[in-house]
Amino acid sequence: MMSALPDLRIGRGGDVRPSFPPLVEVEVKALACELPRESGVPLSRFSSSEIASEAVSRGIVAQISGATVWRWLSEDAIRPWQYRSWIFPRDPNFAEKAERVLDLYEGMWQGKKLGDDEYVISADEKTSIQARSRKHAIMPPGPGERMRVEHEYERKGSLAYLAAWDVRRARLFGRCEATSGIKPFDRLVERVMSQEPYRSARRVFWIIDNGSSHRGKSCVKRLRRSWPNTIPVHLPVHASWLNQIEIYFSIVQRKVLTPNDFCSLAMAADRILQFQERYQQIAQPFEWKFTKQDLAKLLSKLSAVPFTAALAA
Repeated sequence: MMSALPDLRIGRGGDVRPSFPPLVEVEVKALACELPRESGVPLSRFSSSEIASEAVSRGIVAQISGATVWRWLSEDAIRPWQYRSWIFPRDPNFAEKAERVLDLYEGMWQGKKLGDDEYVISADEKTSIQARSRKHAIMPPGPGERMRVEHEYERKGSLAYLAAWDVRRARLFGRCEATSGIKPFDRLVERVMSQEPYRSARRVFWIIDNGSSHRGKSCVKRLRRSWPNTIPVHLPVHASWLNQIEIYFSIVQRKVLTPNDFCSLAMAADRILQFQERYQQIAQPFEWKFTKQDLAKLLSKLSAVPFTAALAA
């Protein structure tokens, strides 16, 4: 294959730029849309300069710069050096399980409106929260200066934060434990269910994921044995994004745990629980806008992806 040689042209401002045949630009863009491993290149992702080098080695062009490649790719928003994670639903009953949760967020269960003596709780654990003690004190922000955080730290251990959120009434419950597990989770449930109005409620729906401490039928039997008015409602697998408590955990991450600077685990736990009390004073129900109609559109879109069809087969 003959390598294309660029012609020179005068750009704006009098700068001299090489001019390549349109076919070269097309082939370079096609190269950028390949996975490096498909052609035996030992890279996980291409950079613009690496694409330029690969184009030369393949004989697509005799010489080209990474800047030129970047300019071409930017025209079509092709960015092979970036990536995002994704996962397809693999629960065969994904829609059915997700719709039950979305109904509860709208105050419905099995086609009937929830009564005033029925409650919806969203619960989960935030695990492996580290206490990092910085070797030098954090320096506060000032005029023209950001807060400065020492990079080096000493590990002071880790803990788990278990929390439950009353979806419709914006009440928050939480506790810090040395680790997650069945007993710590049951202690969280007891904290909620042992007090009014939940203790004497007609039904209390607990929205939970499939973590090991509250998974499957054994969890349902265990909770209902201790608290007969509880109705555990499991999310589909890989659907924690449907659990409203995750919204609160993201707030905790931003407001309390970043940057992480605690001289002990006790200090970390105290800060988390103090924030919980502070947040409770201003808490309002989350404005949940994702509906069953949105879910149907999302699943329809995913079903059209070839990889999903391959999984189903």
